[in-house]
Amino acid sequence: MATPDALLVIVRHAPHSSNWLREGLDAALVAAAFGQPVHLLFMGQGIMALLKEQGSGAPGQKATLPTIDMLEMYDIDKLWVTEGALQGMYLSADALVGGVTMITEQEVPGILQQHSKILNF
Repeated sequence: MATPDALLVIVRHAPHSSNWLREGLDAALVAAAFGQPVHLLFMGQGIMALLKEQGSGAPGQKATLPTIDMLEMYDIDKLWVTEGALQGMYLSADALVGGVTMITEQEVPGILQQHSKILNF
């Protein structure tokens, strides 16, 4: 169950294909730093940010995993991943960092309805 005043940040982009993932994580961290409860929903290629085994990106791009590991320090502890996205990338839940909650695609509309503030990256 979501906190009613929480910000939901939806991450749909892979770590190294664009700046969208970095911008989404930065927005989540800034909101959390100012006391806003934040929840993260990873969909599509966005789940690649949660892979345990990931390298750094192209020259000039930082690795995403250190930022993901830092989320708990900012009290960002709701990390949702759709089972369909995981299956679509041929990954198992074991490939992801700890603390991720698997949800079905049917649960997504309910999560969206529980949040009045949503950012999509």
